[in-house]
Amino acid sequence: MKVRIFFIISLLLLIIGCNKESLIPVPTSGINSFLKETHPIPASSKPLMEGIYLVTTNTTIFGDTMVVKWNHSGILFTCKNGKHFIMDAGYLDSVIFIQGYWRDGYSDATGLCNMYISGSEGGNDVLEGKPAPHIILRGAYGTDNEAPNQSITLQYVRPFSNKVKESNFYILGHRAGGRNSDRLPVSENSIAMVKYTERLGTTGIEVDPRISSDRVAFIYHDPDINTRLTQKGLLAGDVSAYTWIQLSSFVRLIHGERIPSLEEVLTFAIDSTELRFVYMDMKSADAVPVVIPIQQRAIQHAKDKGRDIIIMMGIPDTDVLNALMAYPDYQNVPSLCELSVDDVRNANSKVWAPRWTLGVQNDLVQQMHNEGRLAVCWTIDSPNWIRNYIDQGLFDGLVTNFPYVVAYHHYIQE
Repeated sequence: MKVRIFFIISLLLLIIGCNKESLIPVPTSGINSFLKETHPIPASSKPLMEGIYLVTTNTTIFGDTMVVKWNHSGILFTCKNGKHFIMDAGYLDSVIFIQGYWRDGYSDATGLCNMYISGSEGGNDVLEGKPAPHIILRGAYGTDNEAPNQSITLQYVRPFSNKVKESNFYILGHRAGGRNSDRLPVSENSIAMVKYTERLGTTGIEVDPRISSDRVAFIYHDPDINTRLTQKGLLAGDVSAYTWIQLSSFVRLIHGERIPSLEEVLTFAIDSTELRFVYMDMKSADAVPVVIPIQQRAIQHAKDKGRDIIIMMGIPDTDVLNALMAYPDYQNVPSLCELSVDDVRNANSKVWAPRWTLGVQNDLVQQMHNEGRLAVCWTIDSPNWIRNYIDQGLFDGLVTNFPYVVAYHHYIQE
């Protein structure tokens, strides 16, 4: 009886403590959405819509060019100034309809957007699987949930360059794809974020493994339970001091999601996304022997599914490095090392991951490449630095809180 009362009180506290103040509402057309009347865009048509577009109206707001890129969940339009459109599409007859919302990643600005490609302006060719060099997207955008009332027109300029098509560049979303401080509609380090993040342009994620008091690996960034990451509830203090059943039962992330286990996150990424890289940024050395078997099972599961996905144990400090090197056959554990290139070699890490403040370090990156290793850089958010690292650097990927900006500068390369 006491246990039942305890559970009821806990649930009430979770409901009362739900904090929505950090959320920017996602604009939605609701019952006015016309996409439910359309057919899905054929897979063969999607690459024909991708590429670089010239913005011919409202260039002071969105800039003069946009990158258009399909992802697992929809279609992303992204600008160099952090503004981006998260869209879905469908077709009727020879007309392609596109609907969704835009957001400024560096402010709270957002609004609805509707676009279309008429049959005579590229829709018919695209739907028949033919290259259409003169695609024109016409439409309108608005503010918040107001009906779109400001015109926007995009004109197709070119496809992605061969340099882009032939590269294997990784855009890694921080904290499973996005931070709470960016006021996204789902919580950082949640399954919902892993599901959502591809819409922002990511091709991989960075996650934060910890272990519970009964040695279950889960993902959660901070060392303590706090209102930055969670709704108000019964538990407080050191997050690793609780059992997994306590954490999964009594803690809810800021948008109501459960804290996920590491195994759940890896399985979801393999089974339900097209992500190609998972960077496990280890938060404690004592988690290393718990995480390695989970990593091994996930790698085998991906192999069984025919999934090309890299799953790396991150080495952020010497404590984790020493814990890894104390593990049997540690040199065959796929790892990513944030320390020196000598530490990379000692651990036989497959990836070197220096912090962005150290510069592009092309000489060291080239050494890593010569040894058959990858190099990614963390965590880079400034648009100017992102552009410089992509234009001047040799990195194989960037960890960022603004994946749509990285996507713009990567895909626009000639």
